[in-house]
Amino acid sequence: MSDPFQNNATGLTSPALNHYTITPSDSADLPVRPRAIFALTDGNAVLRDQAGVDVTYPVTAGTLLPFRPVRVLATGTTATLVAWY
Repeated sequence: MSDPFQNNATGLTSPALNHYTITPSDSADLPVRPRAIFALTDGNAVLRDQAGVDVTYPVTAGTLLPFRPVRVLATGTTATLVAWY
């Protein structure tokens, strides 16, 4: 497939190029720090920032969280989430 944008730099304001389903964990950081989190189902997303602060976000399916967490905790996370990077 041709990519007319292949010579353009990718920045935080450009679309993501990759994604993965998040497996929440209370002990392990995400394998790749995303540029955003997308909710596939309703529920809660417990996200840890780079300072170690955890915040619970109530989300509905289709919610986009423009946040770059280092971890998604298993305890309290009930939504199915996808990372975009």
